[in-house]
Amino acid sequence: MPPITWTTTLGTIVLVIGIILRLLALGVIPGNRKPSTGMAWLLLIMFEPFSGFALFLLLGRTRLGRIRHKRQREAHAAIAEARASSVEFEPGSVEVRDKVATVVHLNRSLASFPVQPDNAVTLLPDYRECILAIASEIAAAKDTVDVQFYITAWDEMTDPVFQAMSDAADRGVAVRLLFDHIGSRGIPGYKQMLKKLDQTKIQWKLMLPIKPMQGRWRRPDLRNHRKLVIIDNLVGFSGSLNLTEPGYNKPKNHALGREWVELMARLEGPIAADLNAVFAADWYTETGELPNLMPFTREVTENPQTSDAPVTGLKCQLVPSGPGFPSENNLRMFNSLIYSATRRLSITSPYFVPDESLLSAVTTAAQRGVDVELFVSEIADQFMVGHAQASYYRALLEAGVKIYQYPAPYILHSKHFTVDDDIAVLGSSNMDQRSFALNYETSLMLLGPEIVTKMREVEDNYRSMSPELTLESWLKRPARLKYVDNIMRLTSAIQ
Repeated sequence: MPPITWTTTLGTIVLVIGIILRLLALGVIPGNRKPSTGMAWLLLIMFEPFSGFALFLLLGRTRLGRIRHKRQREAHAAIAEARASSVEFEPGSVEVRDKVATVVHLNRSLASFPVQPDNAVTLLPDYRECILAIASEIAAAKDTVDVQFYITAWDEMTDPVFQAMSDAADRGVAVRLLFDHIGSRGIPGYKQMLKKLDQTKIQWKLMLPIKPMQGRWRRPDLRNHRKLVIIDNLVGFSGSLNLTEPGYNKPKNHALGREWVELMARLEGPIAADLNAVFAADWYTETGELPNLMPFTREVTENPQTSDAPVTGLKCQLVPSGPGFPSENNLRMFNSLIYSATRRLSITSPYFVPDESLLSAVTTAAQRGVDVELFVSEIADQFMVGHAQASYYRALLEAGVKIYQYPAPYILHSKHFTVDDDIAVLGSSNMDQRSFALNYETSLMLLGPEIVTKMREVEDNYRSMSPELTLESWLKRPARLKYVDNIMRLTSAIQ
């Protein structure tokens, strides 16, 4: 019998610990998680128990700390209490399909916001026009300006917005700015922006900051992905645009002529107060300070500072989502609306990486005879997500979904969809598992044929520019790309 050495002993200990970690993972990880997410983590731990378990401890939970969680609960409770007396629809005042009424009820039960009537909405597909429209509204602010973006950069294009905020603060307007720490710090000029902000009277705070030396630590891949601007609690902007120039200040993007294509909405009416409530909740979560929220006090104007006339008299419902909610609010609304479609479903999503429920909803709609189309980018700006998304194209095409690829070098980044002729959804949320579980998002459900007609004009423009992907051409892709697609698909639940 060979002698027992320290290397043999160490090897045995490592082997035993690896087995224990695998067995522990089998009994712990599936609890209260989606099967796809649990399987992704289990696959990683089975292959590499030590590093896999370490990553799970770092990235496997979405809780953000006791103080932050407490503030979020308080903010959500305050929103629910303030809107408890609102009624969804006065009898005889509005006609909606039964299925839409149930989705309205679902949204309110998940996030507390009712349908708000009598709003004016203008779609802003032009990037530069949207920036100037935001700056113009801020320049006219009298009391408050609240600005929140996932990515924020003070560059040549966004300078009018920052100058308008600074001027407003100088004349006594309460100007608050939130931007995601990790999302913004990777943009060139970040440190210079912080210095310039410090020279103004703008009150600014980082969202979800990671500063271990200051005791501020959390799961590092969680993001506040919302994009909101609210002026005097009367006018708001929401959609997909980040507060930066369309090439994100990256020399490589400029060299390629790559720009991001967005869609924002200017909103005026009671829905602006709901947008402000979401901002106030995030501000309170980050600072412990609750902004003074003014009530909605005046009628909607019909002459906003944009090149297009607004749709007026519109009913809107706001649906915030993210780790602060027990349910995936956006996913539940998306699935419910997709299943309600009877004639046409048009989806625009830069990152379409569905879970099982969303993939089933979309493919089932096509198989039911609904005309389903999906607008995506020809090229992806994120390697892992792009390949994970590509892994779903075959199933979509075989089900009868039409896929249109917005041509390179542009990145189609807008996030919206329309259902039949009376429902549109617009916001910051992608249709991927990160947006459902890991990001703070906002989505707006807009009810009425007039706004769908406006949204269809945007979709028609996409279609006129975008080649349609066929199943025949897709099946001819090289085997190496299919292999990478499938690997990234396995990890999509934890990306």
